[in-house]
Amino acid sequence: MKLIVEGVKKKFYKKEVLKGIDFTFEQGKIYGLLGRNGAGKTTFFNCLNEDIKIDEGKFIIEKDGENRRLNISDIGYVVSTPNVPEFLTGREFLKFFLEINEKTIQNPKTIDEYFDFMKIDKEDRDKLLKDYSHGMKNKMQMLINIIAKPNILLLDEPLTSLDVVVAEEMKQMLKEIKKDHIIIFSTHIMELALSLCDEIVILSNGTLEEINRDNLDNSEIKDKIIETLKDETVIQ
Repeated sequence: MKLIVEGVKKKFYKKEVLKGIDFTFEQGKIYGLLGRNGAGKTTFFNCLNEDIKIDEGKFIIEKDGENRRLNISDIGYVVSTPNVPEFLTGREFLKFFLEINEKTIQNPKTIDEYFDFMKIDKEDRDKLLKDYSHGMKNKMQMLINIIAKPNILLLDEPLTSLDVVVAEEMKQMLKEIKKDHIIIFSTHIMELALSLCDEIVILSNGTLEEINRDNLDNSEIKDKIIETLKDETVIQ
């Protein structure tokens, strides 16, 4: 499976944020989307997720030898600030999600099996979500997207504010599931991208550029990334 981006443009008033993006993302890889603050990473995600309408271009899914337009059901979107129903317990929330999506969830597991997969302790499973830590709320947000098994998983700075243990757990989990998805991981932290991602993609001056990691160590890749971003015109 591939996600093909063809000639995607988006401007806000006179500021052109995306300037004709052409790129192909492939299943089984985690793509690190790097860019300076204001470069348009979230705008790109919002266009993919149909929260923002693009001005030109198209998003195409290539699967089993056939091409079709990307639709909203292809996308799972995890944002940095988790949005969960805090009046429910973790178990109630997961039960509700499983029930309303029972016709589309493939090979469903038990609620406790899902909790085990996300390493949520037994004593926390029946607590109200309002009493969950930021990291635990983020785990729940990630979990429902994993259960839904979207073709494309968009992760917008999901690990930035997590503690070291939770962040490492999330990284390992993403590596486990990547074979079934196209994962695009937005971050401005180079070390995180280099340790987690298979491919590094720079959003700079409205276009995407892949950084070739062949025969380069991490220090050389960092230098190349910084050099690419130096000429960035940041959108205010």
